[in-house]
Amino acid sequence: MKCIAFVLPQFHQIAENDSWWGEGFTEWTNVRKAAALYPGHDQPKKPLNNNYYDLTDPNVKQWQAETAKAHGIYGFCYYHYWFNGRRLLEQPVQQILASKEPDFPFCLSWANEPWTRSWDGTEEDVLMPQEYGEERDWRMHFYALLEAFKDERYICVDGKPVFIIYRSSSIPRCDEMLQCWRDLAQQNGLKGLHLVRTLGGFPLKTEHGFDASLEFEPHYTFAHGGVKHLWSSKQVEDQKHIVIDYDELWESMLERTPHRDGEIIYPGAFVNWDNTPRKGAAGQSTLGANPHKFGQYLSRQIERTKKMFKSDFIYINAWNEWAEGAYLEPDDHYRYQYLQAIKKALQYHHKEDPSTP
Repeated sequence: MKCIAFVLPQFHQIAENDSWWGEGFTEWTNVRKAAALYPGHDQPKKPLNNNYYDLTDPNVKQWQAETAKAHGIYGFCYYHYWFNGRRLLEQPVQQILASKEPDFPFCLSWANEPWTRSWDGTEEDVLMPQEYGEERDWRMHFYALLEAFKDERYICVDGKPVFIIYRSSSIPRCDEMLQCWRDLAQQNGLKGLHLVRTLGGFPLKTEHGFDASLEFEPHYTFAHGGVKHLWSSKQVEDQKHIVIDYDELWESMLERTPHRDGEIIYPGAFVNWDNTPRKGAAGQSTLGANPHKFGQYLSRQIERTKKMFKSDFIYINAWNEWAEGAYLEPDDHYRYQYLQAIKKALQYHHKEDPSTP
């Protein structure tokens, strides 16, 4: 079983964020200003040993890779931001490509949402619009990705680079764009592309041209899990704040029966969920999470993945989504316990089935 953790690159300063949010803004800005909204709300989160890192530091990327590998994580999936010819937050991945370090598998997920002040990808108060263009623009995008696709560390399926799209249903002529990319891949010496659409918290529709789908959790279950008792509300100041039951959420994920008509599915897992550092009381927080529970639920998801999905991959949200409460990196509270839970779950299933990679 190969566990791949999503990585947010917004832990370094860029001019656009300085302009929109103030000089020196990074994701740590949101994390530092977080506060508990009610009794039992575990905020703010603090990285172990005050490790408020800069992701453009090569030593940080090396530490992340070594730490992940030591706890059984197969690779990272970095978010990729492309706005019709303009890249944002690209420096960490570009440095990895240029330096050939760290020696750790990776792939990319195109987070193709507009950037907004509300951090939710809606069309209101847009900071950076998301436009898709025509074939000329598709080709430009492909060639911006080609160096990564050809990197020997890039994660592939049947020799084809994995590329994930977060909101494929938002892309006009998406099937034509995907076919354009497949043609370009062949023309540039690749065996093809393994294209994956994300099943998340947005409306889903029938789509063609993808090789697989990925259940991005907990968003997929929030929107499509068919659960009725997942959350409650607390009065915080002058508004109702949504509080989610960690156990109910995981049980909803694990009890859901897949009906996919033979489609390849990559199941998801999530560490925790609390986006109040970004959105305050307008966000959602989770009660009941701890490393032991996470390890138990992940173990059940691994078993379910092998039996029901026949898949080699589980995608974990996330390695470092600190402002959404979804992080595996060590913090002052649990230190390395979430990472140790992953290692323990993987070792158990390897012992049960030694043929499992």
